[in-house]
Amino acid sequence: MLSTNEVCACLAVKDMDVAAKFYEETVGLTADKSSPAGTFYKSGNGGVFVYPSGSAGTNQATAAAWMVDDVAAEVEALKAKGASFEHYPDMPGVTMEGDVHVMGDSKAAWFKDPDGNTLNIVSGM
Repeated sequence: MLSTNEVCACLAVKDMDVAAKFYEETVGLTADKSSPAGTFYKSGNGGVFVYPSGSAGTNQATAAAWMVDDVAAEVEALKAKGASFEHYPDMPGVTMEGDVHVMGDSKAAWFKDPDGNTLNIVSGM
């Protein structure tokens, strides 16, 4: 059914201009398509659709994740652009290396966009 189709994360935001600045300047994405409904940012074989909504920032779970080769390097690059990282040291089986959560062979880090959407970078999955 859907297993051969591209998938994208959909992220509700309060202010499209603030979101554009964050996703373009901090995360490094480029707007691919825009409409009054929102903006699609291509990322790898998928993407992120950012749209205005009154429910922005109400999701308390991870809303989007990027698979990367080196989590620590991505953390440093994002921090250099102003991102700050969340720490979840109480997760079972997790040790911390700075802002990076280590879970066996997997490493992950979480940060938030200006509306509080939780974003993740992960390797070793």
